[in-house]
Amino acid sequence: MPKILGIDLGTTNSAMAIVEGGTPKIIENAEGGRTTPSVVAVAKNGERLVGLVAKRQSVTNPQNTVTGIKRFMGHRFLDPTIQKEKGEVSFEVIKGDAEGVKVTMGDKRHTPEEISAVILQKLKRDAEAKLGEKITEVVITVPAYFDDSQRKATKVAGEIAGFNVRRILNEPTAAALAYGFQKKKNEKIAVYDFGGGTFDITVLEVGDEVIEVKATDGDSHMGGEDIDREIVRHLAGEFKKENGIDISKDPLALQRLKEAAEKAKHELSEVMEAEINLPFITSDQNGPKHLVTKLSRAKLEALAESYISKSIEITKRAMEVSKFTYAEIEEVILVGGQTRMPAIVRAVKELFGKEPNKSINPDEVVAAGAAIQAGILQGDVKDILLLDVTPLSLGIETLGGVATKVIERNTTIPTERKQTFSTAADNQTSVEVHVVQGERPMAADNKTLGKFILDGIPPSPRGIPQVEVIFDINANGILTVKARDKASGKEQSIRIEASANIKDEDVERMKKEAEAHASEDEKKRLLAEVRNAAETLVYTAEKAIRDYGDKVPAEVKTDVESKIGDVKKALEGDNTETLKKAVEDLNTSLQKIGESMAGNGSTKGPQAAPEDGTRDAEYDAGEGGEGGSEGGDTNKKE
Repeated sequence: MPKILGIDLGTTNSAMAIVEGGTPKIIENAEGGRTTPSVVAVAKNGERLVGLVAKRQSVTNPQNTVTGIKRFMGHRFLDPTIQKEKGEVSFEVIKGDAEGVKVTMGDKRHTPEEISAVILQKLKRDAEAKLGEKITEVVITVPAYFDDSQRKATKVAGEIAGFNVRRILNEPTAAALAYGFQKKKNEKIAVYDFGGGTFDITVLEVGDEVIEVKATDGDSHMGGEDIDREIVRHLAGEFKKENGIDISKDPLALQRLKEAAEKAKHELSEVMEAEINLPFITSDQNGPKHLVTKLSRAKLEALAESYISKSIEITKRAMEVSKFTYAEIEEVILVGGQTRMPAIVRAVKELFGKEPNKSINPDEVVAAGAAIQAGILQGDVKDILLLDVTPLSLGIETLGGVATKVIERNTTIPTERKQTFSTAADNQTSVEVHVVQGERPMAADNKTLGKFILDGIPPSPRGIPQVEVIFDINANGILTVKARDKASGKEQSIRIEASANIKDEDVERMKKEAEAHASEDEKKRLLAEVRNAAETLVYTAEKAIRDYGDKVPAEVKTDVESKIGDVKKALEGDNTETLKKAVEDLNTSLQKIGESMAGNGSTKGPQAAPEDGTRDAEYDAGEGGEGGSEGGDTNKKE
């Protein structure tokens, strides 16, 4: 049976492994390396270079050398993170098709998926040469905090490279799989993954037959490269002070500085001081200039302090969600090359009160875990139940612009959830389903994953049609959404594509803004709630006047009409308290119609609230008029 390859597609370096004789084995590349630089370039003669050879020539050819492409995967060009990143890299980043991203390499422009595919193609080619057989299937790892668009972009890259992508696996989960492999005892562990471009923390329970993720958190735009950039800024700033020349504006000098910064950072994991010597870095009218300086470990730690502190705060959040105490965590697994930094080891030790586990190679453990998952899929390794989670909440926009969650963050996947919604206008024949991802209460503040229309709904009074919305997340963490009109059986679905990243927000910003604007969000949510109630009540009251106006005293009818006017006026503003008071007054007046009808001996009359349990859903109205929606819990599948 053909082997399934396990690949850790990293920001800085990538690695690959297979299962052989029941255990994972790292496969060396054509150059004999156990990791491959995630670098692609076009040489001056037009030759395409990948890996170590591409990295080596980057000093003399920075504009045509693409590094860190993982940070651009699944993003739109106008995303603030992309706008920031494009100012930090040596290659040109431009607006691509459908608002996407492209990078210039030589005289051609490529999508991030295409560049990643070139790296994957090299790994595939080298693995086939080493193993002496063709490989067509793969398990690729991604940061746990990658969103739906980034996961799909990674899958597309694999497909472009010629793979059938069997599974997209979270990196910390892969590390836990490698750590827990063939262990007999159950343990609670934390995987602290500080890579070249991303940071993840995952808390898990690991056993012989089950690996269950309890909580995951992270930042998909923070990693060792950010620390490298801090070193570069520091060195360039010191050079400018001494020589009056800004070498950060010179692409060739900047590339030399970047390489020296990375080398010094690595050295400072072992020594207290590193020397940086870059002769002929630039020149002025007086002749050539040389950059000769020293960088101490203390200075490096000061430059990295904000990133380390941020990683610890994110770790604390994940621990809080997991419900485990720090004392209950038996092992802390360090993943990613950046975790070799002594300051990071100290910070993690201080937080958990125990020495982190350094027995596993942080550069190889994720690839080993991917290989174990591949082994499970091909039947070479006994099945292990892998219970991963979705990192962010998923839902739809409902009445008043509210984001109604269908699947909460940290829900175990694969999973399916259903909710039933209804129309918000009489004779509405179509609804728009706006799918969002994030933690903010208002839909506009979250990330749009996609929109689609369900039409063909039979014309009916508002609240009568039953529209079932189904969210399905597979084992890759990839989402499919369906909407079905229960009466007609008409169904529409959307498989969110990588290009569906419409909003210019990334995952970390969603969460940070949720914390920073909690009070503002709550006010918006409450106002939307009261507006929904007010509009429903106005509809009920106007219907009551139409149906029973000639059967109640004139003063009761006049009073209700007056109060309807007050609510409509309050709806024009955004004062929650004024609107609540108007709603209460209308409710009181509306009850008088019911009392009058009861006094007249009628058994039927209006009620101040809807009779059924189906809540309205904000959808664009079809032919029947305008509408909105509010999330409902009817027919929710747990």
